Amino acid sequence: MGDAMIIANLLLKLTALVPMILLALSLHFGAGMAFAALFYMTIFAFLADEALYANGEVGRRQGRIDAFLAEAVPLVLGLGHLALLPLAVIFIAQGGQSLPDTLVTFMAFMLFFGTVSTANAHEMIHRRDRLRHHIGKWVFISILFGHHTSAHMLVHHRYAATPRDPNSARANEGIYRFFLRAWSGSFRCGLKAETARLAVNGRPALHPANPYFIYVVGALVWLAGIYLAAGLRGVAIYLGFTTLAQMQLLLSDYVQHYGLQRRRLANGKYEPVSIHHSWNAPHAFTAALMLNAPKHSDHHAHPSVRYMHLRTRASEGAPVLPRSLPVMSCIALVPGLWKRFMNPLVDDWRRRHAADQIGFQPTESQANVLSSPKAVFSG
Repeated sequence: MGDAMIIANLLLKLTALVPMILLALSLHFGAGMAFAALFYMTIFAFLADEALYANGEVGRRQGRIDAFLAEAVPLVLGLGHLALLPLAVIFIAQGGQSLPDTLVTFMAFMLFFGTVSTANAHEMIHRRDRLRHHIGKWVFISILFGHHTSAHMLVHHRYAATPRDPNSARANEGIYRFFLRAWSGSFRCGLKAETARLAVNGRPALHPANPYFIYVVGALVWLAGIYLAAGLRGVAIYLGFTTLAQMQLLLSDYVQHYGLQRRRLANGKYEPVSIHHSWNAPHAFTAALMLNAPKHSDHHAHPSVRYMHLRTRASEGAPVLPRSLPVMSCIALVPGLWKRFMNPLVDDWRRRHAADQIGFQPTESQANVLSSPKAVFSG
């Protein structure tokens, strides 16, 4: 039994690589491989989640092979994304497939870029290792969402579950309104945060050290490169990929923070972020596919902890979604159905959270956490 668990755990470590391999093969063998990738990331993922959830989460083995895979998979995924994105655009733009095959290929790549690649890039930008951090940043730039690097690190982690975070969804806020507010809000707030960091060193907002120059110039370089390689048809396909990948990323933010808010303290600041301020999905297969991104509470409570060490922490009171993150993301696209699912859970969370906070007295360091420059996560 122990050996079986070890093998299963190692296979889960490789879960996120499988769709990338299938998609790479589809560029030569056609839509059959793309369909296999699409099936793997949807139906198979759902069935695997249900089976693994029913039998408990697979344990971790802290051996050298396990540790190597945990470090290697994000790097391979990041570099693989940067190669696959232009290749996919060129392949589809060249034609030669039937319309159904083209749609299957587009959907499979789109789902990979928006689900696996963005989750991996999120893990990478949190690394202090400059190589990994920059690869994660360039993955976001490649989907024309480079500013997410700054907004996520400097704004979202500091102000999550407060009105000051554009990427925290409010109760009863529909997903489509959230898309517009979160995209523009994260761009502005990230720029403001980077400008403030430059000001500390006496530099103006238009200083070349502002990463927004890289985000904008990098996006233009990607657009120009796609145009030169695949023409206007390629640009249209590329914009389709990037738009839908951005929407999937924002959809995850929406689901994982919907309706949860930190209390405003008497001094006007917000209570420290904790495991109670994010929704989690304890489904092992899609957690492996998304590098444990659905274990969101632990990530916010401990943002420097690497993905392989994150836990669901449901037994400690972390809120849990009724279904896996991909399933709940699909439900969120139907606002009325989403509210029927989630609003009772939000109301229940508020009652329990209010009861838990009776007599809560934050320490001085906790009360001042949002006003401290050290509260900004530099990666």
